[in-house]
Amino acid sequence: MIENTQLDRIKNEIADSFDEELEMQMEEDRLDELVAEGMSGPGEQTLDRKLYFRELFRLQHELVRLQDWVQYKKLKVVVLFEGRDSAGKGGAIKRVTQRLNPRVCRVVALPAPTERERNQWYFQRYTPHLPSAGEMVLFDRSWYNRAGVERVMGFCTKDELEEFFRSVPEFERMLVRSGIILIKYWFSITDEEQEFRFNMRIHDPLKQWKLSPMDLQSRVHWEEYTKAKEEMMDRTHIPEAPWWVVQAVDKKRARLNCIAHLLTQVPYEDVPKEAIVLPERVRHDDYHRIPVPPEMHVPEVY
Repeated sequence: MIENTQLDRIKNEIADSFDEELEMQMEEDRLDELVAEGMSGPGEQTLDRKLYFRELFRLQHELVRLQDWVQYKKLKVVVLFEGRDSAGKGGAIKRVTQRLNPRVCRVVALPAPTERERNQWYFQRYTPHLPSAGEMVLFDRSWYNRAGVERVMGFCTKDELEEFFRSVPEFERMLVRSGIILIKYWFSITDEEQEFRFNMRIHDPLKQWKLSPMDLQSRVHWEEYTKAKEEMMDRTHIPEAPWWVVQAVDKKRARLNCIAHLLTQVPYEDVPKEAIVLPERVRHDDYHRIPVPPEMHVPEVY
């Protein structure tokens, strides 16, 4: 029987775990306050905060059930997150993984390819990160870099791009035939919304690291990125691995809609579990805990 004092502590611990999401949301609210005077966003009506948190926690509970099912059934799941810079891919990935076991669900965000990687088979740098049985892998950008930034910024030749378009449908069909569940999301924002989000980052010293020279160039090349995205979807939207477009101007709605949709892509059930019993702590008369020297303690500033 759990005593009331223990119940209170358990409730407090659960509340603390929710605070992580609250802190992230407060950080985003702080960005809005730092926007330069006269700057205005697209004016989209956002979700009520209470509704957002209630639905987010409910969906995250379902993600834990999905994770357990993936592990139990030894499934292999790959989810690609693509979209323009500042479209909200990273925020959505954080909410997907926030309550999950990193040994089951991991994120892959590869840096620019090395000289050696540039001379390999294009997909070679991605294949080592594919899941084994019982794993979920979320790609924060993926092999579709070739159809986007590499194409627009001139980092690949026309022949390399054309070979990519010929190869990627077969590559993805091969993944699916091997037993991988492949899900592809494109986070869609407007020209005005991207400009607004970039300006928010410019005015927030804690977020300026997110703005790379390449990100800034994406504003210059907005139309080229649009044409690249349209051809990419036209040539790589296949029945075995279709594209799913997430309307992402409203970040909260985008996260909830993406998670809700992801949950429908992998049918799952409750996993049979044995009751967990905490064993009694073994005590020995000759056990004595050695005090930690005072100079080793972290100063308790708070």
